[in-house]
Amino acid sequence: MAKYLIIRFSSIGDIIQCMSIIGGIKEFDRQAEIHWITRKDMAPILAIDKRIDKIWAFDKKEGLQGLYHLAGICKKEQYDYIYDAHSNIRSNILKIKLRSYTSKKPVIILRSKERWKRFLLFKLGINRFPQPFRGMISFQKPLGELGIIKFPTSYQDWHFPENFSTKYNSLIRANTITLIPSANWAMKRWPITHWQQLIKLLPKHHFIILAGPQDFFCEKIKEVAPDRIDNLAGKTNLLESCYIVYQSNIVISADTGFLHAADLFQKPAVALLGPTAFGYPTGHSVQTLEMPLPCRPCTKDGHGKCKQSTYQKCMTDITPAMVAKHITQLLSLA
Repeated sequence: MAKYLIIRFSSIGDIIQCMSIIGGIKEFDRQAEIHWITRKDMAPILAIDKRIDKIWAFDKKEGLQGLYHLAGICKKEQYDYIYDAHSNIRSNILKIKLRSYTSKKPVIILRSKERWKRFLLFKLGINRFPQPFRGMISFQKPLGELGIIKFPTSYQDWHFPENFSTKYNSLIRANTITLIPSANWAMKRWPITHWQQLIKLLPKHHFIILAGPQDFFCEKIKEVAPDRIDNLAGKTNLLESCYIVYQSNIVISADTGFLHAADLFQKPAVALLGPTAFGYPTGHSVQTLEMPLPCRPCTKDGHGKCKQSTYQKCMTDITPAMVAKHITQLLSLA
């Protein structure tokens, strides 16, 4: 039985996209034992996939000493294959430690960040990346070195805590739409006024808002129809939010981790993509809305300055009417 170790510490979107490789490993080797090293706060997300046999949670507060300690423990596992899906200083330290002073040298697979291509794109405007850049495929492709080339998307046996259904299922009705209006950087957020107008265009629907505790602007969205909106901003953790996405009828989101969760769970969704380069969904359940502006993409994660005279033109030009039309189409197919 072969033992695989995946190294990916963060972030939520990358973790979720990287989870798409599990089915491929199991398709290739049904007896494979799969371990994963991740950041401690990401571990609950990985735990919903019981095909992952062991999750090693690294607490970054423990620093270099904690990383060395974790490497020492994991070395005893005698891995056959190590997939470095992060390619940072921490993952490089782990690889060195796991290959040192042992007779069994694991095969190392690396997902390159292709930093030279990133420099060309974001500094010189020369795009050498495949378009559209689909994150799941970028995590899957390196495993081709092992002969792993098929990645089934039929898996649905996700395991969430039992109390989640009691706590949240009553919020999700037949006409409920889940909105993800937040993002780490403001430039990739759809404008508040657009969210408000979208809700007005869909008077027969109920909405759930998922966002963080600092996203106070979500209350402004709720004001347009308080009787039809459950604003859960700051009221759910990452795992609870993923569960709501999993149970959703349809999800509307910009480039966020929860968009990729909808993609992984094969939930109907509309992706609102603007300045970022790497946020495209992979599955057929997600429809992408974007504007063909020559300045796109201009940023890796939404951090930076807009070069257009109309700020955030790539997002503002995606109109509420366009989104409402796609929602209607998706719901008619459900």
